[in-house]
Amino acid sequence: MHFVVTGASGLIGQALARELRSRGASITGVSRTPLGPTGDGITWVPWDGLADAVSSAQAVFHLAGAGIADKRWSEARKRELRTSRTKTGQRIVEAIQGAAEKPSVFVSASAVGIYGDRGDEVLTEESSDGEGFLADLCRDWETSVQDSGVRTVILRIGLALSNDGGFLKRQLLPFKLGLGGPIGSGRQYIPWIHEHDLVRMLLWATENNAVEGVYNASAPEPRTSKEVAKALGRQLHRPAILPIPPAIFKPLLGEGAALMTTSNRVIPERAQEAGFEFEFPSLEGALADLLG
Repeated sequence: MHFVVTGASGLIGQALARELRSRGASITGVSRTPLGPTGDGITWVPWDGLADAVSSAQAVFHLAGAGIADKRWSEARKRELRTSRTKTGQRIVEAIQGAAEKPSVFVSASAVGIYGDRGDEVLTEESSDGEGFLADLCRDWETSVQDSGVRTVILRIGLALSNDGGFLKRQLLPFKLGLGGPIGSGRQYIPWIHEHDLVRMLLWATENNAVEGVYNASAPEPRTSKEVAKALGRQLHRPAILPIPPAIFKPLLGEGAALMTTSNRVIPERAQEAGFEFEFPSLEGALADLLG
């Protein structure tokens, strides 16, 4: 089995690659810069080598994209966030279209940010798109991966919980220092998913021919920021009562600071109806597994 993974050096890409290697699969990672031998079991090729890699692949995963909350949202950064997703998506579609032997399935990441800030409204795959930069970005991202000519699955991913980086790792230090708490009012819903379940869903999408189109990749129990803080505090045996003023994120993220108070009460309705079973449906179980 051979798989192509863009974004293989990212948080989710690395987790997916580990699972694929454990199954004896070969992996081609696509990178903007030549990496040479990396010792991670991945054969790295530049984007110019994408067409050849795709032609021999069973499936292609598109996980590439600059980190949404890694830098301040300047106009230049927003262009990078967009092009790192949409231009690469277009290139993959073109490579698949031109492949002599096409992969059986193309699985692309998107994000729950497509729904915008929706308060306590329950959001399924049938919900309308939201407004704002992130919603527009996700909409363009999804448009860029259409029309490949093979079965295509788009996963709208929530906050992936992992010990290796991302949301959870950034939360650990303040909580361990006794300074953890909800952000702002704490009423905003956080759509989360255990890294293990996200990798399972990515592979599930390749293994089930009936799976096609858009699926929410988040746990079936979205929780408010206040509930997340309390659960994390209990797991770490630390207080979780100090509200974090949203304004402190403004110097770090600029316009992107709005992400900290955006509410997405997302439910993975289509995945569950199609038979996907979460190993970590509850936040408490996920935190116990990751931090216990």
